[in-house]
Amino acid sequence: MFRPVRSVASATPSYDPGSRRPGSRRPGSRTWRLRSVATVGALALTAALAACSSSASGSTAKSPLVIADVAPFSGVDAALGPIYLVSCDGTANAINSAGGILGHKVSCTSVDTRGEPADAVPAVGNLFATNKNVALVIGCTSDEAASVVPIINQHKTVMFCMTGQSEFDHVKYPYFYRLVPPDLAESYAMTVIAQRLGYKRIALAFGNDIGSQTFVQPALAALKKVGIKVVANETLDLTANTFRTEAAAIVAAHPQAIMTEALGSADPTLFSEIKQLNGGKMIPIIGTSASISPAFYSAAAKAIGAKTFSASFHADNLVTATSGPAYNAFTKALLAVKGKVSGAQTGNFSTYFTAPGAVHLYDGMVLAALSMVAAGSVQTAKWKPWITKIGDGVPGAVVVHSFAQGVAALKAGKQIRYIGPGGPTSFDAYHDSPGIFQIDTYSPTGQVVVSGNISPAQLRAVQP
Repeated sequence: MFRPVRSVASATPSYDPGSRRPGSRRPGSRTWRLRSVATVGALALTAALAACSSSASGSTAKSPLVIADVAPFSGVDAALGPIYLVSCDGTANAINSAGGILGHKVSCTSVDTRGEPADAVPAVGNLFATNKNVALVIGCTSDEAASVVPIINQHKTVMFCMTGQSEFDHVKYPYFYRLVPPDLAESYAMTVIAQRLGYKRIALAFGNDIGSQTFVQPALAALKKVGIKVVANETLDLTANTFRTEAAAIVAAHPQAIMTEALGSADPTLFSEIKQLNGGKMIPIIGTSASISPAFYSAAAKAIGAKTFSASFHADNLVTATSGPAYNAFTKALLAVKGKVSGAQTGNFSTYFTAPGAVHLYDGMVLAALSMVAAGSVQTAKWKPWITKIGDGVPGAVVVHSFAQGVAALKAGKQIRYIGPGGPTSFDAYHDSPGIFQIDTYSPTGQVVVSGNISPAQLRAVQP
């Protein structure tokens, strides 16, 4: 029986890891197709050599500090960029309302990677070539992280990334931070969900992009370990407008559920065609945390009906707060910019409150801002070491849940530990703080409903 979720907002440094809430993943990507790794690598090297100083380190007194949202704003993953930008604008507004960072105002800018490594490299190069006050980068999804993280790191600019690629588990980039788990951990979480629901026959349907395909092999291995049979394994071309062949293969295999991540219009189209071919009945869906977003819910509900979708759907997600002071500060920050971000959803806006990218990037931005205040400097070399001190806490630190609260405590001469809506951090040597999983569903009106938690022990039990 699933345990009820405990609000992260009530957590202290002795926080119970068995009770956290959602955070969406470092979502998908598009396949490199004709663009070779060698070409992308050459572009990355060229861009990296174009400039080599930290942008924020060169800021003049009281100059504005820029947070760059490096993510897809066009292409099949175009929904990701606006989610992060809503979070960025809301966070910047909250910081500025509290007096800014050491007198500096904060603003956000968007960098459209188009979900393509070869497009992302020159876009990031242009960011640094044209802006000397980049204090922080957020986003960097699995679509483009492998190509742009080395460039951002070369510029000595701190980044909070949403990529789940396992290469970042063991390759150390000093300026790279991540508050979300590797993709293979999500594959294990999806397997736990299937196991809990009693499924014995599973179909896989993942997009042909880099980020989505990273789930497949770990899922196959985990499902095999727990004795769940994979009866179909379909790869979806995210540029296609129909998946009739794949849907027919899935229906013919008679799975009890479908594990999937195919962003953009792919999954909703697949769901619609499966329902049509299956006599009007939907096969249950197990999604990744990328499916916890207003855009995904709206598209899927439109495709097969809100009641059908909500009754058929489960997803893994990272535990985040659903009440308390951290949650209240976060939701207030986002609501202050509702309707102001181009491409962002206004209907079901509250889904942003549980969208992993919105939650965990907010925490990263607040951590960075408080680190600058604690260091008394916006020079990256001086404030970067404070990220882990304030995130993980030090003996005697008081817990704070917002930028304003943290600044007040620092002015009072106190050491602080920031615990935001994404829960407490625990950074490792690679600056990873992956968090704990929970299980989410949707109500027929599009509200995210927490239906259970997944403990680290349960993840280990399905890990090959």
